[in-house]
Amino acid sequence: MSKLGNSSSQPHPVHDLDAAEDQAGNKRTFTHLLIGPPRDIRDPNVFHRLSLIAFLAWVGLGSDGLSSSCYGPEEAFLALGHHQYLAVFLALMMALTVFVISASYSQTIDLFPTGGGGYLVASKLLGRYPGVISGSALVVDYVLTVSISIASGADAIFSFLPVHWYHYKLLFCIGIVLVMVGMNLRGIKESVMALLPIFVAFVVVHVFMITYAFIARAGELPTVMHDAVAQVREGIATLGALPLMIIFLRAYSLGGGTYTGIEAVSNGLPILREPRTVTGKRTMLYMAVSLAFIAGGILIGYLLLDVSQEHGKTLNAVLFYKLVGSWKVAGLPFGTLFITFALLTEGALLFVAAQTGFIDGPRVLATMAHDRWLPRRFSYLSTRLVTQDGVLAMGGSAFLILLITEAKVDMLVVLYAINVFLTFTLSQLGMSVHWVQSRKTEPRWMRKLAVNGLGCLFTASILIITTTLKFWEGGWITVLMTGGLIGFCVLVREHYTRVSRAVERLEVELVPQLFAADHKPKQEFDPNAPTAVVLVSGFNGLGLATVISLPRLFGHQFRNVVFVSVGEVDSGLFKSHEELQALEQSLVDDLEEYCKFASDLGFHAEVRLGLGTDVVLELRRLCLQVAHEFPHSVFFAGKLVFEREHFFNRFLHNQTALEMQNWLQFHGLSMVILPVRVSEDLMAA
Repeated sequence: MSKLGNSSSQPHPVHDLDAAEDQAGNKRTFTHLLIGPPRDIRDPNVFHRLSLIAFLAWVGLGSDGLSSSCYGPEEAFLALGHHQYLAVFLALMMALTVFVISASYSQTIDLFPTGGGGYLVASKLLGRYPGVISGSALVVDYVLTVSISIASGADAIFSFLPVHWYHYKLLFCIGIVLVMVGMNLRGIKESVMALLPIFVAFVVVHVFMITYAFIARAGELPTVMHDAVAQVREGIATLGALPLMIIFLRAYSLGGGTYTGIEAVSNGLPILREPRTVTGKRTMLYMAVSLAFIAGGILIGYLLLDVSQEHGKTLNAVLFYKLVGSWKVAGLPFGTLFITFALLTEGALLFVAAQTGFIDGPRVLATMAHDRWLPRRFSYLSTRLVTQDGVLAMGGSAFLILLITEAKVDMLVVLYAINVFLTFTLSQLGMSVHWVQSRKTEPRWMRKLAVNGLGCLFTASILIITTTLKFWEGGWITVLMTGGLIGFCVLVREHYTRVSRAVERLEVELVPQLFAADHKPKQEFDPNAPTAVVLVSGFNGLGLATVISLPRLFGHQFRNVVFVSVGEVDSGLFKSHEELQALEQSLVDDLEEYCKFASDLGFHAEVRLGLGTDVVLELRRLCLQVAHEFPHSVFFAGKLVFEREHFFNRFLHNQTALEMQNWLQFHGLSMVILPVRVSEDLMAA
């Protein structure tokens, strides 16, 4: 006790505090050079500058869908076998499916204007367990999106390089993952702007190719349509209607990868420019029109030019060679150069498609972390205002999958496209249930139910067929990964629920003690008097236990109490300037409650608060400010101590108290951590 008292009676050397303040400030570091300097969250215009207009959102969120036209139509066309005349109806069905799913997700945008997505829709409309299934499936799907996009893009790039270079493909893929992680740590808008030229080049080239194919073979279109109808009748007569329908549905489902990425807009609403619903629906329209035209147009193009499989070439490459391969300008093979450029844009766009996983994957992780399904760290924002841990998790998971599969596309394709249709189906089912329940208050409920119901029918059909066809080929691995993530989520939520229950019970036990304490006269303000600086995170049992411990453990040693708290700005709050103001007001209200209790105990009480994405960095700044104002100060913080301490507990709870203790003590400031025991009985109560 006396040792602590002696330490608090000595003022802190000013030059030491100034040096510490320099270190706690925003000095330019290697990290700043790599990913950029911190952004000011208090700047009212920061939301406007970071948000995406519809065109940029189309680039960042639509690339996944458009890139699927590089392989989706091809898989569907090859699955038709000798019944290629069905490609006409398959193209129409593909375009219809794109528009139905897009229309149904536009209704989701209206109902969830702050960001819906499969996880939130299923959670709100079907219940928390369908929600965690949908969210987990979506996270695994985004990891696979990153993996397969990068592996496919590498295949396209290496097809133009010498064969003996191919064994460097895996290293190349890993390098691309690292580059994309670095780009996304800088910020979403920066990463989208960097990839914009590739996206635009792909769209322009492919729209030109498809339009040219239609114009060049315009006279054959009526004949192709007439022959397709005649051959369908002939097929029904020879095979029967049911077998022909099975062939068609199998091809339709195997081309299901074409529709992946449509849900990305509803997931990514928080990063869109205000008004978000208008921007979101405009982005959805851009995505639907471009995807339906390019994917459907490629299928018709295969049929018009009688495209067949050739060794070492994709069907798109064969189509392009038949279209413009003979073009020459001044004797130069312009057609070959143009085709090379077109195929390079396909390969490059597949890299851009990985961006969708890096944009929406961390956002789903953050939303699930808010609901306590995942560790809270996944909702934290970095100084660049991105969900840093989510980006790193997506990059690290993709790295492992590429390493395990050796970046082989044929292995990754088997794992892909099951989960996204599980999320689609749950989302559409939830919306359908909502319209049925709202039929008395929503005048157009039948129309809206028809859109979501049709979407549910389409996606559920693809899900059932795809799972049946791919399960024993390796799809079970995807199911296993998703099931493992769901199990982990359940364990995390159960732990957080038990800890919250324990802290609430602690509050119930402590509040009567605070009211029963002897009320003492308030101390006169004296900044040079011994001061207890208490670090708190909201008005809760942990903070109350720390306050009530001061007079019990240290008697009348301290005259002043300063409560220091930081409002943590995470992905859930970083939506508007009004959200930050509400957070700050909530923090003020909590600290005033602490001040009342401290005043009743006889202390002179004051508060210091701040807002920040990095709690430790902001606490350092505030603590140094308090140390300047109150030279004889000692810092206190409470810490939950579990009866059975293990890695899982340490991983799920931040170590802010320990980090602050080490930093403050290194700079000559005293800090005491007061343990608050959380027994198994208390957690189970």
